[in-house]
Amino acid sequence: MRRSPVILSQIEEEKAEEEAFEKDLVAGRLKEDVLEQKGKLQRQIAKILQPPEGSDIRILRGHQLPITCLVISPDDKFIFSAAKDCSIIKWDVESGNKLHVIQREKKGTEDSHVGHTTHILCMAISSDGKYLATGDRNKLIMIWEAATCKHLYKFTGHRDAVSGLSFRKGTHQLYSASHDRSVKVWNVAENAYVETLFGHQDVITGLDSLSRECCVTSGGRDGTVRVWKIPEESQLVFYGHQGSIDCIQLINEEHMVSGADDGSVALWGLSKKKPLIVVKKAHGLHGTQGLEQPYWISSVAALLNSDLIATGSHSSSVKLWKCGEGFQKLEPLFEIPMVGFVNSLKFSSSGNFLVAGIGQEHRLGRWWRIKEAKNSICIVPLKKTAGGNTQILGEGS
Repeated sequence: MRRSPVILSQIEEEKAEEEAFEKDLVAGRLKEDVLEQKGKLQRQIAKILQPPEGSDIRILRGHQLPITCLVISPDDKFIFSAAKDCSIIKWDVESGNKLHVIQREKKGTEDSHVGHTTHILCMAISSDGKYLATGDRNKLIMIWEAATCKHLYKFTGHRDAVSGLSFRKGTHQLYSASHDRSVKVWNVAENAYVETLFGHQDVITGLDSLSRECCVTSGGRDGTVRVWKIPEESQLVFYGHQGSIDCIQLINEEHMVSGADDGSVALWGLSKKKPLIVVKKAHGLHGTQGLEQPYWISSVAALLNSDLIATGSHSSSVKLWKCGEGFQKLEPLFEIPMVGFVNSLKFSSSGNFLVAGIGQEHRLGRWWRIKEAKNSICIVPLKKTAGGNTQILGEGS
């Protein structure tokens, strides 16, 4: 059957249009990747968020003691949580069911058993969802197969509690931080130790990383945030909080957020040694008149490459914030009621929900106990009014 020249030219035109569209899509994705690497991609999410209804928040109960840390799998299907009861639970997000429980082991059985025997303080999952890493007060890092929760390796070498873990995005390189003031680098796929970096003058309380070969840490009472450039074995030192800096999270490759026990939340740019903005008493004050203290900031979270931040304390609510243009402003959006210490906060990759790990006590100690709090995981749906847009940040930010 012969086709007329007109039909053939139409087919060719449509094909050319399709190819051009595909090319534009690929070019767009590549451009976004480049902007993401430069820390110049900012999805405008905050302005289209609506406060959730209390009845929409799902509560998962399973740990006997305060939740200390949690991670969400990269596909947003699973949550892994850990607690002071030394157990690890894998949850199904959709059903809220427990899929697997790794129980605590008795003290003194570390060599013959695979579970943790003391408080788990931190955890991380690789960006391909293959490996889960957990760190405890007993100086140990455990590596698990995330799909089956099968124990793979045990990393030893830290001389005090392991307080921060993060996989470098797109790799199986693991960074760990400890109360021994050091940062260590490991190759999980090869079950290998790589190197140790020193610099903090006090216990390290938190650590985060993205796809660059560097990580950021919060240094507790030494009052510094540090950026570690791994290949150069060098570090940048940042000052800005008055109290102990207890939590830190990267917002994109060039900006980060931290929280301290003086009640302040700070936004930082990697090119400036002082904060771009500090919000003092971010969760308000508590205590008797004349002796008021700020609520400690116990956790921070950032929706990657966006303008959305969440902070946790023991002030009976999680606060959501909008990062203003150039990260020079931090504007409160709304509060989500939550009783207890918010020891861990994580946004899902899609930005469709926020997960909070709640405890009757702070993850690092027993300064107060909130009896009415429930040791639990809270899944908060993030409802949006309409599509947000993507903004390219200027050179000055």
